[in-house]
Amino acid sequence: MIETLTHHPEMALFLSLAVGYAIGAVKLGPVQLGGVCGTLIVALILGQTGVRLDPDLKNIAFALFIFALGFTGGPQFFANIRQGWRFGILSLVEVVVVMTVVLGATALLKLNPGAAAGLLAGSATESAVIGTAAEAVTHLPISAEEAVALQGQIATAYSVTYLVGLITIVLFTSQFAPLLMRIDLKKEAAALAQRMGEGQAAAAAQAMPELVGRAYLAGPAAGTTVGEFEAALGHNATIERIASGGAIRDARGEDRLQAGDIVMLVGRRAGVLEAAAKLGPEQRVPDALNMPLVSRDVVVASAQVTGRPIRQLRELAPLDIQRGVYISRARRMGHDIPILPDTQIQNGDVVTLYGAERTVVRASRELGRLVEVGDRTNFVMIGVGILVGILIGLLGVTIAGIRISLGTGGGCLLSGLVFGWLATKRTGAWNFPSSAAQILKDFGLATFIAAVGLSAGPDAIRLIKEYGLTLPIAGMLAALLPALGSLFIGRRLLKIEAPFLLGAIAGQQCSTPAISAVTAAAGNSTPVVGYTVTYAISNVLLPLLGPIVVGVAANMN
Repeated sequence: MIETLTHHPEMALFLSLAVGYAIGAVKLGPVQLGGVCGTLIVALILGQTGVRLDPDLKNIAFALFIFALGFTGGPQFFANIRQGWRFGILSLVEVVVVMTVVLGATALLKLNPGAAAGLLAGSATESAVIGTAAEAVTHLPISAEEAVALQGQIATAYSVTYLVGLITIVLFTSQFAPLLMRIDLKKEAAALAQRMGEGQAAAAAQAMPELVGRAYLAGPAAGTTVGEFEAALGHNATIERIASGGAIRDARGEDRLQAGDIVMLVGRRAGVLEAAAKLGPEQRVPDALNMPLVSRDVVVASAQVTGRPIRQLRELAPLDIQRGVYISRARRMGHDIPILPDTQIQNGDVVTLYGAERTVVRASRELGRLVEVGDRTNFVMIGVGILVGILIGLLGVTIAGIRISLGTGGGCLLSGLVFGWLATKRTGAWNFPSSAAQILKDFGLATFIAAVGLSAGPDAIRLIKEYGLTLPIAGMLAALLPALGSLFIGRRLLKIEAPFLLGAIAGQQCSTPAISAVTAAAGNSTPVVGYTVTYAISNVLLPLLGPIVVGVAANMN
């Protein structure tokens, strides 16, 4: 078996991915390793046999991952830099405190550049740091063999400290922080959702569909116009079609209802129930009166919409555009955000519109770009973007004898950010579907991690023996102290609401398991609002610290 893997290292790659993701899927309470960490552990074990992957594959995989990461995060990053400054301060707290702890541990424990960078990546649970730091190691004045050994130690230190950092931030945000604040998180989140939605329930699972269609006799509503009737319902339901005297027509705002008319009503369940009390008996929907309703995803790109609460969207749109269109879902960086009147819509959000196709398509043009089913990836844009990133990475400066450069990783990250932001402005021109970007991120990072783990070899065992428990303890402190600092600053100085604050602390450490644990403890998705802001910013700042830690650690020892 070992000989087969040695002659066919591609088998070792896919074995690491398969077994690693299977291990990563195992969940113990709120803690889950995840596929990347699982892949690294398996690769480190297989690396003891001497199996190696071509370094070029590792570099290509990381360039694809980091560009896709920047592309998907670009719209949110630039939007949050301008508007999310309160939460953004917490990402700066994360950067300053985690760097202080890591450099302090480097001096105290005499960590080499590889172990120091791995400590940063693991304690901050930010896998991208491994790539930017590993590339920075190649620029140190050392031999190629020494560089490979240091890169292996980055991976090993990451694997040792990641689990500690993950457990620390999950337990802190979901359990210990509410105790320190002396709050009942579930009650706080429910109260916050009520303030955001004027009594509406916050993004909880529904036993019945939220958007429904029914047919009624006009009855008591006879004599009123369609527009007047819908306005009285707060536009939570819409009359789409009217059957009158055997003829069926699409409803217009100025149409006046007659007692014998049958109206096709579509809208939010609460609105339809309210409307039913003002209409005649419910009717079986005639085939000719029925109409197909669709759900379509729209990427928000309109400057008029960005930063506005959902409640204002109808005020901004003309009546003919807003009629019959409902928001059924909203996602930010892949996470569902609560659909409440005071929830702000940001550039790059994916909003799902529900209604008749003609009205959904018309409304989508006011919000941004309609995501077409079967959108193809624009590889011209990806190729140019990565080339630009590599060129940016070649630039660098020397400060106090330390060579500082972004490298391919940092360059492709910045290029991805800019290209992702530009893509929202050039509607449809730079297609990079979110599903395709997610595959590139997942596969690119996992392949890179597997290559690094396999190359670590026996150095992994030596590092663990050399530092013992000191590395996990340093990892716990590097995860805990930034969270404590943000809790104090966010609560006492910035006055951030507790659910938002706990979500933001999970985001500043780029921890998906932590936000899952916080939302479960909160009972609704309000913490996600804070999470997406700090996640977008920390996802950029933390990888850029990799080369800095490597350079500083190299000059400290």
